[in-house]
Amino acid sequence: MKKRLLNIFQFLFFLGLGVFFIWLFLRNLTPGQKKEIYDSFVHADFTWFYLSMIVGIASHVFRSLRWKMLLKPMGYNPKNLNIIMAVFIGYLANLALPRLGEVSKCGALTRYEKIPINKSIGTVITERAIDLLTLIVLFAITIAINFDRLQNYMNEKIFDPVAMKLESLQNPNIVFYIVGIFILLMLILLYRIRRRYQHNYLYIKIKEMVKGFLEGLSSLKSMEKPWLFILYTVSIWVSYWMMTHVVFYSLTETSVLNLNASLIVLMFGSIGIIVVQGGIGIYPAIVAETLVLYHIPPSSGYAMGWLLWTAQQLMIVVLGSASFGLLPVLNKKKKTENDTA
Repeated sequence: MKKRLLNIFQFLFFLGLGVFFIWLFLRNLTPGQKKEIYDSFVHADFTWFYLSMIVGIASHVFRSLRWKMLLKPMGYNPKNLNIIMAVFIGYLANLALPRLGEVSKCGALTRYEKIPINKSIGTVITERAIDLLTLIVLFAITIAINFDRLQNYMNEKIFDPVAMKLESLQNPNIVFYIVGIFILLMLILLYRIRRRYQHNYLYIKIKEMVKGFLEGLSSLKSMEKPWLFILYTVSIWVSYWMMTHVVFYSLTETSVLNLNASLIVLMFGSIGIIVVQGGIGIYPAIVAETLVLYHIPPSSGYAMGWLLWTAQQLMIVVLGSASFGLLPVLNKKKKTENDTA
């Protein structure tokens, strides 16, 4: 009962957080700008929207085949269709609650492929580690490519306004002293927490998770065809990139943007999806703010954000639901055919 209440609370919390971000962005817009967002969304060329969904499906197929490679060294060889549908079920479950997707897709393989859930969970941890490292590398590359553009934006939106407020201080260096003291206090606090709670359940779970990441990475040494694993990983992220870029063509204002613009939207948008479950509310706002770097009006940027978010979520809802219904039917049919053979 307590666990169910906690799950309900988590769902309502992330939903409320998403609604808050929607309100936070829209409250500063004029009625005219809100109408522009609506008009942009309604009159978009949805051909590119649907093409983005197809590219998104390809990314999940690549992810499924990569996951299969991690299971093979343990002696398991699930059917391609089963593992693809399990991945879609996992993404569908993730829309409801954080981390529920990992358990759901591993549970599907346990039921239909007889793969122990503790072993498949280990491969999911490996996948997370690989994707996290890939995201960090791509994010660093994106920052390096767009450093001047981002620096100008940060100066205009953050540093210059803060500097103006600090001009009234008699000692301008006081801000550095405050930051230094704050960092020192945080380090002391982290050290004391580690000493005090090193036997705490939460601390132990976090420590085990980090250990699992490292073990997952080391397990890659025994993998067959590591180049194919790398190819699948590259294909996943290129697909993410392309499914972002093709939607740009659905609006006149964003159709002129280049691949660099879609890369930076992908990177910063990924942060929104990590911070808020499913990225609801915050993802379109991040896209709108990111496209300001390319002089795209906030109304068009926000409409683009909702187009991107809707394409991704609609694909997951449709194919996740279809997989949830088809997986038992197809495997029952297969079992019947084997029994009669």
